[in-house]
Amino acid sequence: MSGRYELLNDKQREAVFHTEGPLLILAGAGAGKTRVLTHRIAYLIEEQNVAPYNIMAITFTNKAAQEMKDRVARMVEYSDTVWIATFHSSCVRILRRHIDALGYGTDFTIYDADDARTAVKHVVKEMDLDPKMYKERALASWISACKNEMLSPERVMAEAGADFRKRKEAEIYLNYQKKLKANNAVDFDDLLLLAVQLFREHPDILSYYQRRFRYIMVDEYQDTNKVQFEFVALLAHEHQNLCVVGDDDQSIYRFRGADIRNILEFEHYFPGAKVVRLEQNYRSTTAILEAANAVISHNRGRKEKHLWSELGEGKPVTYTQYENGYQEAEAVIRQIRKEVQGGADYRDYAVLYRTNAQSRAFEEKCIAFDVPYRLVGGVNFYQRQEVKDLLAYLKTIDTGKDDLSTERILNVPRRGIGDSTVMKLQLFASQNDLSLMETIAHADRVPGIGRALPKLQAFSHMIGELHAAVRDGELELPDLLREILDRTDYYSTFDDLDEERAEQKRENLEELISKATDFVFGWEEEGPPTLSAFLEEVALVADVDAVSEDDNRILLMTIHGAKGLEFPTVFLAGLEDGLFPSYMSMNSGDPMDIEEERRLCYVGITRAMKRLYLSSARARTLHGDVMYNPVSRFVKELPQEIWEDALPKKRRSFTFEGEEEAGSAYGSPYPRGGGSGSYRTGGGGPVPSAGSGSYRQPPKPTFGLSFEIKKDSALGYEVGDRVRHMKFGEGTVLEIVDGKRDYEVLVDFDSAGERRLFASFAKLVKL
Repeated sequence: MSGRYELLNDKQREAVFHTEGPLLILAGAGAGKTRVLTHRIAYLIEEQNVAPYNIMAITFTNKAAQEMKDRVARMVEYSDTVWIATFHSSCVRILRRHIDALGYGTDFTIYDADDARTAVKHVVKEMDLDPKMYKERALASWISACKNEMLSPERVMAEAGADFRKRKEAEIYLNYQKKLKANNAVDFDDLLLLAVQLFREHPDILSYYQRRFRYIMVDEYQDTNKVQFEFVALLAHEHQNLCVVGDDDQSIYRFRGADIRNILEFEHYFPGAKVVRLEQNYRSTTAILEAANAVISHNRGRKEKHLWSELGEGKPVTYTQYENGYQEAEAVIRQIRKEVQGGADYRDYAVLYRTNAQSRAFEEKCIAFDVPYRLVGGVNFYQRQEVKDLLAYLKTIDTGKDDLSTERILNVPRRGIGDSTVMKLQLFASQNDLSLMETIAHADRVPGIGRALPKLQAFSHMIGELHAAVRDGELELPDLLREILDRTDYYSTFDDLDEERAEQKRENLEELISKATDFVFGWEEEGPPTLSAFLEEVALVADVDAVSEDDNRILLMTIHGAKGLEFPTVFLAGLEDGLFPSYMSMNSGDPMDIEEERRLCYVGITRAMKRLYLSSARARTLHGDVMYNPVSRFVKELPQEIWEDALPKKRRSFTFEGEEEAGSAYGSPYPRGGGSGSYRTGGGGPVPSAGSGSYRQPPKPTFGLSFEIKKDSALGYEVGDRVRHMKFGEGTVLEIVDGKRDYEVLVDFDSAGERRLFASFAKLVKL
């Protein structure tokens, strides 16, 4: 047996050597799960004489798939026939061979989220519905959720009953699917759904893949949804040699349809499954892991495990509370710059936060202090207007069946083809069961087309020529893109833009050409690189796949975006109740929502290798409002030594003239708002000074200068009593402090949390 297996720890070897029957590997953060998967593949081939062709490994990102391929190739010869791909790529490969059995052409187009929303918008318009009532973004999201739950339009319609709104939405879903099929297009959710449908309706096709894939491995299993579970379960049904690797503590994609029950109940779905826990962490220091373990231990819906490390205690985790979000951002960027001046690299640092809206303050401070940065999770490169336009040209040239792409470019750049002409073309296409491109090719038959005819014929001729040039191998991809730009005079669309913006767009198009060049030179499949293959690869690119380790810049990104990454130093910002955990999770009434937020915090903490800085702000400007939130409950779940000295032991509550008492456990001198755990200014509170990143001073507090506080001689309640507040509802009295002017009462409210109040203002009533 190869000596490489001796380098694994005991639990890793146990997972690698167990090859027959279902296996659940609970791999904690940084526990070497990719190492286990790749060694398991090598062990099957080298020691068990399994043909590489009979092994399938499924990941969630292209980056993870490529890393796994590279590692296996370094260990085992002839490993190129091992099927290592993402869920979506796997389904594309299967559907390209067999989707004609479902009535689609094998040259189908893949719609991204933007394309899907556009298609929904068209359906709403065609159904003559009010777009303000039936918004395409919400509908597209709802349709995606239905598909993740494997709910067909017909089933949704049946379950809608007599509910008019639900029936109309089901009808939109049905017509959306019809439009996709008419365009020979599928969206991302269809890739999985149609693969499952193919397997269910065609047992012979399923049997072929079951025989081929005798050993199946799935990475990041905690992130699978219902349709992904079904896809895997169908493939593994015959041999039952299914190995899934995941960490229920890192299940953070419930909003995308991920079902944590898939991993929590694996032994139920696959009886007799063996469970191996990987708890030794190879990424982080003990101090960081102690923080992670402390937070996640408060979740109930989890499989017990405790991360540990041999990397040493390391530097302590630090927590700091700042006065406002701008001060927080400035302190973080200053600290990074200071450490880089001491010899570190910018690439060693990541600033993580809960929402994209938090990035602005950090971007501004990076610019102010000349710190190079990269914002991950902004507009995806392939979603930029000019890139989408060129891709629409490629899709139209490739098959001519994608009406959305054809419509997008028909008058881009402007050719004098107006909306009324497009409507006539669409009506004719619908009446004659033609694609939009086919209709344009016969535009002379369309009634009332008038003076637009020569322009349509010129467009059709150009697309036809380019299609023939690609088909005959006369134009490679980079040259095709340059030809499109030249023949359409596309750069003229930038004439009305300022020079800087125009240059950015030109650079984006040059980058697309560079991508096409890399694709051509990196082609390793049989036959020449095809336009269809390029479009397929582009459609499957995830934003995180674009993170380059060569960039010497700090990364600004959400915790969701950082999943699967690691950094020597992490700044986890914005740890405030109402922000992290979010208002929605706090007020949903579903404890699973808070548990998912806690898992997200755990993921953020475990991205750090050597140093972890945690921070929050007493005041934060988001979405144009200033919010005052208490420190996140997750901070208080950390080992006490991390936060006990950072939080004020006790802050005196006081009022402003003409305002009610603050009601903040952390001394925010402003009223709290609407049951959400925060106060948002209505324009009269403190706001950032223009360009300064600091706050204007609020009015000075009045301690009886404008009015007199009358101290009650007797409160009528004591510590331990249940009381009611007119705003915060019911709670339990935790502490009463006899001050000179008034009693300060600390109350733990059932819905609003702990609040320190002045008794004379609070008017608490004993229950």
